[in-house]
Amino acid sequence: MSDARKSTVEEIRARFDADVDRFSNLETGQSATMDAPIVLDLITRVAKKHRPNARQVLDIGCGAGNYTLKLLDQIPSLACTMIDLSQPMLDRAKLRLKQSTATEVTTLCGDVRELDLPTATFDVVMAAAVLHHLRDDADWKQTFTKIFQSMAPGGIFLVSDLVAQDISAANQVQWERYGEYLRDLRDDEYRQKVFDYIKKEDTPRSVLYQIDLCRQVGFSQVELLHLNACFGSYAVVK
Repeated sequence: MSDARKSTVEEIRARFDADVDRFSNLETGQSATMDAPIVLDLITRVAKKHRPNARQVLDIGCGAGNYTLKLLDQIPSLACTMIDLSQPMLDRAKLRLKQSTATEVTTLCGDVRELDLPTATFDVVMAAAVLHHLRDDADWKQTFTKIFQSMAPGGIFLVSDLVAQDISAANQVQWERYGEYLRDLRDDEYRQKVFDYIKKEDTPRSVLYQIDLCRQVGFSQVELLHLNACFGSYAVVK
């Protein structure tokens, strides 16, 4: 991560190491993420419709395993590969998956940009609330290229994330809406706390930026699934 003003990988890792319980709620998801339960259901249902006979799933930034657990409800008997910066998150995810239909669970602790991934392997790849930690254009392109190469032909890549908007006026309005959501959820102090760590830790890009990049690296089909204020979800097919 080249921007010295932003959190380092180690700082991000430390924050998530200390926050395992909050990321372990399958019913509500993350409360600070708008429409988290809706998108969790949407992504996993689309994965099932597209790849009902999937055998291999990769969950990037898996946290405590919510997305993989939900996907296993839709598509049983998957071999699951889980990536996260936080070992405590991976430990919790692996523990929770013991009660699932997963045929195999592989956990990889580290930065997806630096980990070795198999080629032409995964039927489903999910990335929820993780890509906003990427920084410059080279970071984004390298990561999307790596994901594309790891996927089986016809596989589907499903993203849910914090996003920005490319038009300044739209960006201002959408962040104002998100601020209102956070204030209603708790109070002004909570709104400011969330905004402060986003400013320090995150570098979101627009959904259109990400979709254009997906096309550049070789994905053949793209579809916007959901967009609400500063949160977007989309699917792309290899």
